[in-house]
Formats: sequence, structure tokens, C-alpha cells
Amino acid sequence: MTEKTATPQPTGLTVHNQSRVLDVAFDDGSTFTLPFEYLRVYSPSAEVQGHGKGQETLQLGKRLVGITGLEPVGNYAVQPTFSDGHNSGLYTWAYLYKLGAQQATLWQAYLDQLAAAGYPGDSGRDAKADMTVKQSSGHVHGPSCGHKH
Repeated sequence: MTEKTATPQPTGLTVHNQSRVLDVAFDDGSTFTLPFEYLRVYSPSAEVQGHGKGQETLQLGKRLVGITGLEPVGNYAVQPTFSDGHNSGLYTWAYLYKLGAQQATLWQAYLDQLAAAGYPGDSGRDAKADMTVKQSSGHVHGPSCGHKH
């Protein structure tokens, strides 16, 4: 690969709201179908990724998230607005390519993180998981737990 083509460039981005996927085609012939939920839980934003290793925030309740907007950022990225209001992630072409190329591995890692956090099966993907976050004390926080949220 030459310097210029080190990162494959997208040749097409198609948002499918009904099926909740983003189709991405690249100039090397690769095509990926990326579910909105997958894009949301792997947002490159500091809100999700933190500011360093070990500071990531496990995303819960994103199974039905949608994309309400997708804005270009220069010639290097797109910035989606998700239906839960999240819009601070800049998805560079290299990052979208990585998400596509490593989708099976990264998705399994997410499901494993949910299981490790105490969500059986993939229950952390449901909307109710957003309101019921288990704390290390064993106390379950939610709308009726008595704490001010």
C-alpha cells in the first residue's frame, strides 16, 4: 500500500433506519453492515471510552438505539447523532474500518463485558438495563431505590 492509500476511504455510507444498520463500503472493496447499537456501544467519544485505558464506560440499554443524523466531519470522519442524544463521537474512516473488520470479536467482547457486569445473557442490551445499574455493594440503583438520581 502506498502512503496515500494506507487507510481505505469510504465509497458509500447508507443509513437504514428501519433495520437499524449503517452500510459502509470502502475503496479496497470491503463492505460492512454495522448495527446502530454496535456503533453506539463502541462510540469513540470520551464519554464512552474515557480518557485512558480502564476508564471505559459500559454502555447499557442500547438495543433499540437509532441514528437521527449523520454529519460529515471534513474529509476524514462522520459524526452520528443517536436517538438517545449521544452525538460526541467522531468516527474516522480508519475507526469505521476497524469496527467492520473486527466486528465479530468486538461484539463478543461487549457481550462478555455485560456478562461480567452481572447481566445474564444479553439483558444489558435492553432499555431497562439503563435504569438498573448494579453497584459493587450489591445494591441495585433504579428509579425506586430511594436515592436521588
